[in-house]
Amino acid sequence: MAVKSDIEIAREAKMKPIAEVATKVDIPASALLNYGPYKAKVSAEFIDGLKDKKDGKLILVTAINPTPAGEGKTTTTVGLGDGLNRIGKKAMMCLREPSLGPCFGVKGGAAGGGYAQVVPMEDINLHFTGDFHAITSAHNLLSALLDNHIYWGNALGLDARRIGWRRVLDMNDRALRYIVNSLGGTANGFPREDGFDITVASEVMAILCLSMDLKDLERRLGNIVVGYTRDKTAIRARDLKGDGAMTVLLKDAMMPNLVQTLENNPVFIHGGPFANIAHGCNSVLATKTALKLADYVVTEAGFGADLGAEKFFDIKCRKAGLQPAAAVIVATVRALKMHGGIAKDDLKAEIAAAVAKGCENLKRHIENVRKFGVPPVVAVNRFITDTDAEIAEVMKAAESMGTKAFLCTHWADGGKGTEELARHVADVANSGEARFQPLYPDDMPLRDKVRTIAKEIYRAADISCDASVEARFKELEAAGYGKLPVCMAKTQYSFSTNPNLRGAPTGHMVPVRELRLSAGAEFIVVITGEIMTMPGLPRVPSADNIRLNENGQIEGLF
Repeated sequence: MAVKSDIEIAREAKMKPIAEVATKVDIPASALLNYGPYKAKVSAEFIDGLKDKKDGKLILVTAINPTPAGEGKTTTTVGLGDGLNRIGKKAMMCLREPSLGPCFGVKGGAAGGGYAQVVPMEDINLHFTGDFHAITSAHNLLSALLDNHIYWGNALGLDARRIGWRRVLDMNDRALRYIVNSLGGTANGFPREDGFDITVASEVMAILCLSMDLKDLERRLGNIVVGYTRDKTAIRARDLKGDGAMTVLLKDAMMPNLVQTLENNPVFIHGGPFANIAHGCNSVLATKTALKLADYVVTEAGFGADLGAEKFFDIKCRKAGLQPAAAVIVATVRALKMHGGIAKDDLKAEIAAAVAKGCENLKRHIENVRKFGVPPVVAVNRFITDTDAEIAEVMKAAESMGTKAFLCTHWADGGKGTEELARHVADVANSGEARFQPLYPDDMPLRDKVRTIAKEIYRAADISCDASVEARFKELEAAGYGKLPVCMAKTQYSFSTNPNLRGAPTGHMVPVRELRLSAGAEFIVVITGEIMTMPGLPRVPSADNIRLNENGQIEGLF
C-alpha cells in the first residue's frame, strides 16, 4: 500500500470547530477572534486575565545537529503533545509559524508530518492569519519612513553610508539581496545601497516574539537602531516617529493563533524568528499564555541544541522568566549514521558501528542541556529502515549518559506512538529535578559571553576576532549594551563553524566575523560564518510541484 503524503493525511483530518478545541484548555468562545471555523486568535483581554493563574510545566523539544537524513523535531513536538493528552494530561503545544520562502523553496512547510501534524495544514503553511504580512508591512514602513526622512532634508543627519536597516520579503529571492534604491531622478530620493532579507530574519519578527504585551512591543520597536550619523550617534525608529504606526500594524499579529492537531488537541502557532540570525522560538506571549492554560506545554526551538536550545535558555527563558522542567532531544538512527561518517546514499544498510560513532553528537547535546540545569530525555524518531542493532546503540548511548531514550512512532501512529515517552517526560517534569539557570550571567562582558558559549557548548578551543570586531565589542559595551545576551549566528550542521564537520569535534576555533546590534530585540547577533539572511531558490524549487487539482485542492505542499 502506498504511503500517504502529509497533505493527503491532513486533508482527511476530522477537524473540530476551533471553539470546541478551545474548551479543552478553558478558552471561552468569547475570547476567540475567528479566522474561519478552524483557526482563531486569542484576545489580549482574555490573556491579561490569566496573570494570576499557576504555570504548568514547560518542556522543550530540541535535537541533535540536523543532517539531510532528517530528525523530525516539529513532528516529535506534535506527537509528544498528542501523547501527553492520550495519557490523560492537559497539554498544549507551542510552535513557530512557517515562512513562505522555505515552503516554495526546498525545505517545505513546518506543520509536522504523517499522523503528527497541525491542521489546517495548507492554511498554516501559506497565509495563515496574516501575521507575517503584518510584520513585513511594519518593517517596510520603517524603511519607507527612513528614506522619506532623508528625502525631506534629513534633519537627523543620517549618514547614508551607515544605514543598517534593510527591507524584507517573505520569499526566497536572491536577486534582492543587494540592490540600489531611489534611482530614476531627484523625485525618487537619494540613491544608496540597500537590500532585502527574508521576513523571518527581520528584527521586527524577533521583537514581536519577545514582547510581553503591546506596550512592550512599542517600546522595543522604538529602540530599533536604523543607522548612525557621521559622528556615530545612533538613530532609532522612535526618532523617525515610526514606533506608533508600526505597533498599529502589529496589533492583531501580537495575538497568538490557536489551531489543532490531527487528534484535535490545542496548539498555539505564533511567530517565526530565523534560528540563525535570531533566537528561533515561538512567541513569549504564546508560551506564557499556554502555561496558564495547560498543565504541560511542549515547545520547540530551531535547529540542533547547540543553537536552538542554547538560545531558548539564554535568551527566551532569561528574558521571559521561564523555568523549563525538561528537554527532549530528538534523534534518528539515519542522522546519527551520517554523524558517524556514512554518506546519505548508504544509509539503508545496517551499520551499527556508525550509529555508535554518531552518538557522540547526541551525548554532547545531552551534556550541554544539563549545563543549564534541565534534565534531558532522548526521543528516537523511528524510520522503517532502522534495525534493532542500530536502535540498541542509541539506547546504550543514552543510558551511558544517565538518561533514557524512547522509540517513537508518532509519524505513523500519532500520539499512540509517543505514550511511553510522554509518561516519562511527565514524570521528569514533575520530579523537581530541574534547576534552570542560563549559561552566563547578564553582567559578564560580551566577548566573554561569546567565548563561554564557544568553549562550553561548541567545545571550541577559543574564539578569534580581528581588530574591527574587538573594537565593536568595546563600542557596544561603552554604549550600554553589555548586559544583553548574545545570539550566535552559526551553521546548524556542526558544533564548529564548518558545516561539513559532523559528529562531536573539539579544539576548533570559532572566528567571529561581525557583531550586529538588535537593540529592540535586546540581543547582540554574533556572526561566526557565512549566514544567509535572504535565501535563494534551488534549481528545482518546491513551487514547481505546487498546484490546484481539478477539485480545487492544493497539491504538492509538504
